[in-house]
Amino acid sequence: MNLEKAWKLLKNNGFKETEKRDRILRQFSGNDKYLTARDLLDVLQKDYPGISYDTVYRNLATFTGLGILEETELSGERHFRMQCESAEHHHHFICTDCGKAKEILLCPMEMLTESLPAYKVESHKFEIYGTCPECQ
Repeated sequence: MNLEKAWKLLKNNGFKETEKRDRILRQFSGNDKYLTARDLLDVLQKDYPGISYDTVYRNLATFTGLGILEETELSGERHFRMQCESAEHHHHFICTDCGKAKEILLCPMEMLTESLPAYKVESHKFEIYGTCPECQ
């Protein structure tokens, strides 16, 4: 998702454009890494010394709820990144060191649905965690 689409979604849902929201979104824009609320807080506190963890987290929850950000959990902590714009169904490999994500165009659900003939699968999420070539 790009910034223009993100702001359109926010405004269509009654949210105002603020400097802090813009700064948070810009941290994700053009970046394929997952970031934590703590990562963002560390960056934002340089320009906004009074910004709280709650403010950052509330904005991340809003962005995720609107589909601007996607999230995953690594080591018991929520990590966020800009929603993929790829129209093709895919999953991700996520580097546990740097947070970088790589698209995987293969979906294991094709094999798994055969094992669940009487079940209705409503959604799924498949992620692989490890270390990217740059971090090895």
